[in-house]
Amino acid sequence: MTTVNKKPFYKDLTFQVIAAMVLGIAFGFLAPELAAKFKILGDIFLKLIKTAVAPLVFFTVVHGIASAGDIKRVGKVGLRALIYFEVVSTIALALGLLWGNLLNIGSGMHDAHPSSAAAAAASAAVSKGHAPASTMDFIYGIFPDNFVGAFAGGQLLQVLVISVLFGFALLALKPERRSVIEDGLSRISECFFEFINLIMKFAPLGAFGSVAYAVGANGTAVLMSLANLVLMFYVCIAFFIFVVLGVVCRISGFSLWRFLKYIKDEIFIVLGTASSESALPRLLQKLEKFGCSKQSVGLVLPTGYAFNLDGTSIYMSLCVLFIANAYGVPMSWEQQLGTIAIMLVTSKGAAAVSGGSFVVFAATVTAIGVLPVEGLALLFGVYRFMSMAIATCNTIGNSVATVVVSKWSGEFTEQTAKAEYSRVFGRNPQAAL
Repeated sequence: MTTVNKKPFYKDLTFQVIAAMVLGIAFGFLAPELAAKFKILGDIFLKLIKTAVAPLVFFTVVHGIASAGDIKRVGKVGLRALIYFEVVSTIALALGLLWGNLLNIGSGMHDAHPSSAAAAAASAAVSKGHAPASTMDFIYGIFPDNFVGAFAGGQLLQVLVISVLFGFALLALKPERRSVIEDGLSRISECFFEFINLIMKFAPLGAFGSVAYAVGANGTAVLMSLANLVLMFYVCIAFFIFVVLGVVCRISGFSLWRFLKYIKDEIFIVLGTASSESALPRLLQKLEKFGCSKQSVGLVLPTGYAFNLDGTSIYMSLCVLFIANAYGVPMSWEQQLGTIAIMLVTSKGAAAVSGGSFVVFAATVTAIGVLPVEGLALLFGVYRFMSMAIATCNTIGNSVATVVVSKWSGEFTEQTAKAEYSRVFGRNPQAAL
């Protein structure tokens, strides 16, 4: 029987990120003004991560399509993924709306008046994000007018369009010519993964800076006034992950709890940085090791980052009701169902604009036309705390989606998954997933 040499606990990335978050919270409470200045650490880390996200999405999607070797095979995986995304996203939206109605969320805050600084910050975030003004604008914005510009602007939806078209163009080439290009793309992709592995060593610093800023900049007063919203949002997120996704995993033949333990490093990185992009490169590697085929990982995971934003969906539906109740604006069930229809479209843009979920939420509030935009400033103060749960839910949801769609499409090797569990946890390789 072989023994596994475990590295010291203090060298484990999960421990380092958790410790950094705890120190960041303490620092934020003890020296709030100084802690707020440490935002730069989190910003630098996220900027470094984002330098590799668009190229990695391009390489993995193109390689995933090319390695399938058959357009029908690509279509089978892609169609099932899109159906899964729409069904689960709709459940997430409905759950947030139902939870908000049951709690009558925000009803006790009629006298809330956000500060001018918060209002200005919220306005700046919205204008910087350039959120789509309408459904037609959103659809038009998906298609790039410049190959390089989509990468330079970090427009993930545009990069996906380019990647899919390029992948199909690669499939149209003769096998001998295609193999040379595939080999080159694979080698460059490996280099980008090593680049990301180097950046990830700075994840604890990024988590410390981000959390210290969130606590220091907002202070205890804002945290206490909106504590109910934040707490209930976390409860709703937890319910979605452990109940909704848990049922999906059980139906698909694997344990959600074991799977979460397998990707725990990535979960804590996302929780600390409040960015689902920070875990994408590692998950692309890890899910393939888990037994999902290269083409299914390359297609489903990056596409899910644009089309399967479960945490964003819950945030949007819950916060719409919060603003309505906080400002005494009644919303009928017809209006709420209409809101779900709008958010089914606008939530897909969260990965395509700078500012993420908050910017797209602002676009939705504007599109509805019945809610006061001042409510955006009310939520902006605690968005950082909510964004940690949003990003974590999005990451878990897309990881589960990749495994589920892979299993449904016959692109999953169960023995590989069992062997990986055995390697990581020391479990019996014949045990159930």
